[in-house]
Amino acid sequence: MSQYFDVVLFTEVFVTLFVIMDPPGTVPVFLGLTSAMGAKQRNRAARQAILVAFGVIVVFAVFGQQVLHYMGITLPALQASGGLLLLVVAMELLTGKMEEPEPSGNKSVNVALVPLGTPLLAGPGAIVATMVFVQQRVGSDETLVGHWLAIAAAIVAVHLALWLAMRFANVIHRVLRDSGVTLVTRIAGLLLAAIAVQMIATAVTEFVRAA
Repeated sequence: MSQYFDVVLFTEVFVTLFVIMDPPGTVPVFLGLTSAMGAKQRNRAARQAILVAFGVIVVFAVFGQQVLHYMGITLPALQASGGLLLLVVAMELLTGKMEEPEPSGNKSVNVALVPLGTPLLAGPGAIVATMVFVQQRVGSDETLVGHWLAIAAAIVAVHLALWLAMRFANVIHRVLRDSGVTLVTRIAGLLLAAIAVQMIATAVTEFVRAA
């Protein structure tokens, strides 16, 4: 059976990515980043973020090592850059800058792509975990197809969970109303800042170990 689908590997990849990408934990951040949007815009942002995250994860699963090696980028550098980007976004959430309406016709900023799609959803943790699973488990000719199918199915399942969490954020928005969303936005900014600092600290630790 594992020749066609490895259930154990599917469970392992799904649980790992679910914990790292944290669908329930994305809801307050998603509400904070999309607080100025209507229901339809928020749904579109959720779809775009999922597609971006899925695309990034798949690209790094298949070509991750080659891409990083070709560009001379280390994993700690990737993690540090993601942390700095999230820290900037966290400051905007905490100060309310993210909630300010954009000038009419300005479409230059799309929070669904950056920072929501990446590096928040498809961040260094999820990217590295996927690359490790591919390197460790896709190596045997007998179970090559089963391993690829298990990893692919787990990635799809996690992104489906992410989409469901953000899809029902509209319900949460209706319950909280604007004042509640403003409070959630501030809390999300604080949590996002903590995540960003942790990512940077981990990257610095890895740099020191490699020195």
